[in-house]
Amino acid sequence: QVQLVESGGGLVQAGDSLRLSCAASGRAFTVYAMAWFRQAPGKEREFVAAIGWNGGHTYYGGDMQGRFTISRDRAKNTEYLQMNTLKPDDTAIYYCAADLYGRSYIDYRISSHYDYWGQGTQVTVSS
Repeated sequence: QVQLVESGGGLVQAGDSLRLSCAASGRAFTVYAMAWFRQAPGKEREFVAAIGWNGGHTYYGGDMQGRFTISRDRAKNTEYLQMNTLKPDDTAIYYCAADLYGRSYIDYRISSHYDYWGQGTQVTVSS
């Protein structure tokens, strides 16, 4: 089966940066898009960023555009989320997701449009 594994989370201070990685493994597969979501305690899962199959289309939620950058390295089957100017409100578990059926083309902000999920990596930003 396809597995997605996030890494790179940690504890940082406000204004610092982190780069998250999501490595895909298992059977060979193609994806229409990959994305990052996050979920903080007591809050619903929130769209963070998405990237199309060739990396030419990127999308961001909330105030993340300008601070966060999503990218892919297809040769390594890995997607990244570069997070700069982190804020305490960015504290959450960050999940990567893959769309294998094209449903994200309907709406890339909807978590149910993605088919595979990692287990998450914790990001904590202190003030």
